[in-house]
Amino acid sequence: MVSNDGATILERAEIQNQIAKQLVELSKSQDNEIGDGTTGVVVLAGAMLEQAQLLLDKGLHPIQIANGFEKGCEIATKHLESISKKLSTKDKNLVKCAMTALGSKVVNKYREELAKICVKAVTSVADLERKDVHFELIKVEGKIGGSLGDTSFVNGIVLDKEFSHPQMSKTVEDAKICILTCPFEPPKPKTKHVTEIKSAEAYKKLYQQEQEYFTDMIKRVKDSGANVVLCQWGFDDEANHLLMQAKLPAVRWVGGSEIELLAIATGARIIPRFSEITPEKLGSAKTVKELSFGTTNDKMIMVEGGKSSKAVTILIRGGSKTIVDEAKRSIHDALCVVRNMIIDNRVVAGGGSVELNCSLTVMKEAENITSAEQYAVKGFATALEVIPLALAENSGFSPIDYVGNLKAKQVVEKNPNLGVDCMREGSNDMMGQGVFESLKSKVQQLQLASQVVKMILKIDDVIATTEYY
Repeated sequence: MVSNDGATILERAEIQNQIAKQLVELSKSQDNEIGDGTTGVVVLAGAMLEQAQLLLDKGLHPIQIANGFEKGCEIATKHLESISKKLSTKDKNLVKCAMTALGSKVVNKYREELAKICVKAVTSVADLERKDVHFELIKVEGKIGGSLGDTSFVNGIVLDKEFSHPQMSKTVEDAKICILTCPFEPPKPKTKHVTEIKSAEAYKKLYQQEQEYFTDMIKRVKDSGANVVLCQWGFDDEANHLLMQAKLPAVRWVGGSEIELLAIATGARIIPRFSEITPEKLGSAKTVKELSFGTTNDKMIMVEGGKSSKAVTILIRGGSKTIVDEAKRSIHDALCVVRNMIIDNRVVAGGGSVELNCSLTVMKEAENITSAEQYAVKGFATALEVIPLALAENSGFSPIDYVGNLKAKQVVEKNPNLGVDCMREGSNDMMGQGVFESLKSKVQQLQLASQVVKMILKIDDVIATTEYY
């Protein structure tokens, strides 16, 4: 696997060390809660553990260090809230937040196009009154071929399937969709049985009976007014042939989660038995069409313009499976950022600016603490600097010189928005560059990292079990 997504790398790594396993759990927690910032939270926790080691060597007790880190985290989160700004949830602001999330990913060349697609997808399924986003209504589908720039937003559902018969109509306009969770085949007895056919007449009778089952099933579908059939199960070649003759395009083996999304998108009712098919239970869509991709002639079914626009698809294209998979992970992060912005629209500047500003504030506040915990609070402030240092190094600058100058600039200009100019646009003002991060994500990073480090500090010893054979 090739990936630069922090959470994915940690999840796939084979780790034996118990403390390291806690950091993997930490990245999972950040991913589950926020969706973005998984690398940052692990880097921060690592820096805090490094500071803790130095403080332990000085003779501080683990409890004092843990309490100091907790105080430092409290000061930093309060300061973050005081310097945050409320951002209107207009599409252009949401796009900037999504672009910030995609800036460090493999797909950053197309970050603006992908950010716009993510914003469109989230706003399509968001309930803005309740500030809630139904994430399960966004389907992310990938197809190898083309470039990342060919990634598109579909106002409907895309299925990685094809029509069951090559001679079926490839496009159906004004579709009336019948969604079935019962197979197109004769009923089978649940008990073990043996059917003996001793003559040609008996065989013909059995064949005729089967034909009657199939024709009755197709008649029921046809009589309801349906002109497209989507079935959760497979069907017999005989049924397939009869469906083609009845001019009923059909798709088989549609997955359970896809069936649900299709029902939401088209307004259809899921039908478990042929006897229950009625016109009221059919869904509707503007078009149902089969698409072909590339020379391999890969097929996909697109159900577009349903009754409800509440189920949407992002169709990712890419030159290889690795690129498509990485784009899926990147888009997941961007979708999470946009969702968080709709839930809580407060933002802070990106580019390591807030970590640096919090570091200065925590260091200043530490002077007022009279106990030995002062050293731990200062250690927390030093650990916060690791984020801007890493960003400066990854941007090709001399990290210590660059961050030192940036820190002095923040103090002189009293501007908490001065960060690392990763894009080399000639300005350190992150708000001016449009580099925002969700306040919720930043606060969560600090709190999660502090909690895990406190827990590790309170571990006295690790007992390794040995198995004897």
